[in-house]
Amino acid sequence: MTQTQKILVTGATGTVGRQVVAELLARGHAVRALTRDPARSDLPAGVEVVRGDLTEPDGLVPALEGVTGLHLITFGGAYFAPLETGPRILELARAAGARRVTVLHGGGPTPLEDAVRAADGVDWTVLMPVEFMANALEWADGVVASDEVREPFVSRLSAMVHEGDIGAVAAVALTEEGHGSQEYVITGPELLTVTDKVAAVAAARGREIALVELTQEQAVAQWRAAGHPEDVIGFLLEAYGNTPEVGRTVVDTVEKVTGRPARTFGQWAAEHARAFTARSAGAVS
Repeated sequence: MTQTQKILVTGATGTVGRQVVAELLARGHAVRALTRDPARSDLPAGVEVVRGDLTEPDGLVPALEGVTGLHLITFGGAYFAPLETGPRILELARAAGARRVTVLHGGGPTPLEDAVRAADGVDWTVLMPVEFMANALEWADGVVASDEVREPFVSRLSAMVHEGDIGAVAAVALTEEGHGSQEYVITGPELLTVTDKVAAVAAARGREIALVELTQEQAVAQWRAAGHPEDVIGFLLEAYGNTPEVGRTVVDTVEKVTGRPARTFGQWAAEHARAFTARSAGAVS
């Protein structure tokens, strides 16, 4: 049995952070979750929820007390700006006795990730997941309202990953030896088109879904109507219209690190079928 350890998870209420928390709990470790608003955290019983902000690192000293590992995100504060406080956070973590650090890659170079890579005295692991399966939840309102998905570039390939598998890789890296100074690209077990994904969601909810392919211009108009800023729209056009090789190449990181295969999109769709059938599209089974 792995000895119980105490891990501080930052970004604990996010898509990946919640999975890191859940996986650590499942493995029998103590979890302390950092959030700017503990009252709204809605985290599982047994999690020690503490208030803190990564933009104010000196305030993290109580949260770091007694932890053996630390999971970090690269953005923070009310406006999710790139964090410049990495060196101080790492200094405090080392002083508190943390021996392992994971950081969720932010999609490109960031000051905090640079600080993690340069840190002495801790075993660091950079988690580099490709497209999240959870992104498909963006379709839920349209599916519930009109049984359709409206997307451009429907033939594009994605090795999208179950967010639970990101959490599992993080939990292992935070609590076991052998993962220091590693970059882990994390993918699912298969390449999928948008057509494949829509078919999987339809099968999971037991009702057909029409896929409407948008032109690039129609997609931009749809994203603007949804309130996406222009830089996000530009990123989506590049990511979807010219998916980089890393995003469409399956690797076996999940199985190598955790000892079990990565979960399929079909499994994800079955877990979230209610989101695509309930009138409250945000519900998750």
